[in-house]
Amino acid sequence: MAVRGRRREARSDVWPAFVDVLSNLLLVFIFLLSIFALLQFLQTREITGKDTVLNRLNSQIAELTELLAMERAGKQDSADQLANLQASLQTAMAERDRLKGAADTQTAAAGSAEGQIAIITKALENEKVVNQKSLSQIEILNQQIAALRRQIGALEDALGASEKRDTESQTKIADLGRRLNVALAQRVQELSRYRSDFFGRLREILGNRPDITIVGDRFVFQSEVLFPSGSDEINDEGRVEMAKLAEALKVLEGEIPPEIAWVLRVDGHTDARPLSGSGRFRNNWELSAARAIAVVRFLVEQGVQPIHLVAAGFGEFQPLEAGSTDAAYSRNRRIELKLTER
Repeated sequence: MAVRGRRREARSDVWPAFVDVLSNLLLVFIFLLSIFALLQFLQTREITGKDTVLNRLNSQIAELTELLAMERAGKQDSADQLANLQASLQTAMAERDRLKGAADTQTAAAGSAEGQIAIITKALENEKVVNQKSLSQIEILNQQIAALRRQIGALEDALGASEKRDTESQTKIADLGRRLNVALAQRVQELSRYRSDFFGRLREILGNRPDITIVGDRFVFQSEVLFPSGSDEINDEGRVEMAKLAEALKVLEGEIPPEIAWVLRVDGHTDARPLSGSGRFRNNWELSAARAIAVVRFLVEQGVQPIHLVAAGFGEFQPLEAGSTDAAYSRNRRIELKLTER
């Protein structure tokens, strides 16, 4: 009986100790679960979208707490409860590891996103610097454009003033042109009057010879009056007539005012018959020019100023009469004198 009593007493002493150990283990486990729950809570603050998992963990902790309370009340199913709690703890640890991996993945993704944001931010800053430079260049260009507009305005003003001066100048030039035309017309009228007087004087001096005529504004000498056939040497009769002409010209030089530029043009003409080519002249052009020059030289020798004399040769190309008769040939062989402007 005493042995049974001691056994019962020993069993009675062991069971409370076991219960105390189990209670302490449960408290430690609860403490660990509390820390785990705290860690889970902190992680869920960093990881968005994990509210469902946290709610489930909270439910499990509540269940565990209820189980512990029931264990304290019942004590019989503590071992089973402990096994269940360990399984739940393993499940919770696995879930925690999974959540931590997800958090690490998201943290890495966040780091990558932050890197991209940094790159974009730097690009935006560079773009901002470029935009500032562009704005500076645009401002410089605007200033240059404004300066160019001012220059264009000044040029337009200068052009307007120049056009006004040009208009005034054109008006003056037109007025001067009209005045000049009037003056030239007056000079032409004066020269025509002197020509008429000169021809009248020549007519009086030379007499009414049929071989010396007036054709239009020209005084015409037939070549036979001055030159032998095919020659540019003035004959004696021609010298007499040319001397009379020289005297009339010298009188005319004293009458015409010096501001009137005038000349006596001596034109040589031949008929259409070609020269033989064996003589001094190769063609009628050379013969007509030589005869005109001979007349000019004689007049200069007689005292006429060379500035008032011009020689020209026309050959057979300016006939007075068409045809191949002797009369036509005779009329076309001539020396013409024309008083004209220089």
